[in-house]
Amino acid sequence: MLKRLARQFAAFCGVGVIATAAHYAVLAVLVEAGGVRASLAALIGFTVGGVVSYVLNRRFTFDSARSHAAAVPRFALVAGVAFVLTGILMEVLTTRAGLHWLVAQVITTGIVLVWTFLGNRFWTFRDAA
Repeated sequence: MLKRLARQFAAFCGVGVIATAAHYAVLAVLVEAGGVRASLAALIGFTVGGVVSYVLNRRFTFDSARSHAAAVPRFALVAGVAFVLTGILMEVLTTRAGLHWLVAQVITTGIVLVWTFLGNRFWTFRDAA
């Protein structure tokens, strides 16, 4: 059980690197080239990364047999909580704490990573008993 959990977490982190690259690319373009507020750009990037994350995690991390009809609403709820956390943390860290948007996003990513792994591992992609 622990070995499988460790393998899943490693795969989740690998998928996370790809999804995070998509997220950060959108964030950087919107902030630097588009002049979009960092917290809004982070949420748009989060949405792009979320789509990448769902597709890759379903297939490679959790190898779930749960139907898309059952998994998508669960994934959306876990992602929705993560979306709200991302918006709040980015707003607080950039405007109140005065951190650079990239530093704020790295901190936010670390916090949200824990929530999304646990939510997706034990709820979204857990095969129905």
